Amino acid sequence: MRRMVLSSLFCLALLAVACGKTSPGYEFMPDMARSVAYDAFDLNPVTKNGQTLQRPVPGTVARGSLPFRYAATPEEAERAGRELLDPFAPSPEVLARGEKVYRTFCWVCHGETGQGDGPIIPKFPNPPSYTSDRVRTLPEGQIFHVITRGTALMPAYAAQISTEDRWQVIRYVQQLQRAAPREARK
Repeated sequence: MRRMVLSSLFCLALLAVACGKTSPGYEFMPDMARSVAYDAFDLNPVTKNGQTLQRPVPGTVARGSLPFRYAATPEEAERAGRELLDPFAPSPEVLARGEKVYRTFCWVCHGETGQGDGPIIPKFPNPPSYTSDRVRTLPEGQIFHVITRGTALMPAYAAQISTEDRWQVIRYVQQLQRAAPREARK
């Protein structure tokens, strides 16, 4: 019994001494606990090229996105038209989202009904009307390519409009095309 009391007192004394310590003691790998912080654009003696901020490995794809493997050329736009298919079925939700994105990004040039008569047109040449025979016959994949990579005076919208929203805009544009009378404008 006396031994048990002595060992308990020894443990309590050891615990009391350990609690009052402010230093963690010996560290086996101190750099793992407190590494040197480098600013992103500072020089770095640890890396081969001396830069802290490194380029991503070639072929790296950002989390949550898919690579778009079509160049910004007319041939690649035609290839996209043959290979890409709209993943969204037309629904009121898809059309509502497509209309919202259209009004945000497309309306200013293409106009309310897609006739190429938006409010900015006096300052820029008219874009093609969605109801022209040429645009009506474009495959949805080619329209997706045009929105993603841009064409002629139209800029690329891949950075501003998500992949899903681009497809939904295409569904809305197709609705505008169906609602408008045909015109033979080039």
